[in-house]
Amino acid sequence: MNITVISVGKIKEKYFTAAIDEYSKRLSRFAKLNIIEVADEKIPDNASEKEMEQIKEKEGNKILAKLPQNSFVVTLCIEGKEHSSEELAKKIADISMTSSHITFIIGGSLGLSDTVKSKSALRLSFGKMTLPHQLMRVVLLEQIYRAFKINNNESYHK
Repeated sequence: MNITVISVGKIKEKYFTAAIDEYSKRLSRFAKLNIIEVADEKIPDNASEKEMEQIKEKEGNKILAKLPQNSFVVTLCIEGKEHSSEELAKKIADISMTSSHITFIIGGSLGLSDTVKSKSALRLSFGKMTLPHQLMRVVLLEQIYRAFKINNNESYHK
């Protein structure tokens, strides 16, 4: 299984980098992981709704340029469907029956453009709370790792 995570913005804090590295190492038993960062756009103070949409489109175009072909695309967005860890594990197992590549997309501080969302086969939500993209990357990798452990009937999931 190939897994790509495309995320807007860079990881700045060392503790996030350490957690991402740890889950990447753990995941290497189960899948080939590729993390792609695209640059975020500067948001002017008091940006209008139109300016914010333009920023999302610019970031979205960068994401789409990096999107692997023939990949099952999952966008992380607040209006997506929530899954338990077990449900996500089953979803990943089901996807692996028809696709050898899953791409997860994490947007910037304004979210994802409608264009990017329209490319997704699954819109996934981790709840209604807004999380920083850096933390979201850690949470996503942990849940993907947990899903593989569940699917392999290995202890970890409680």
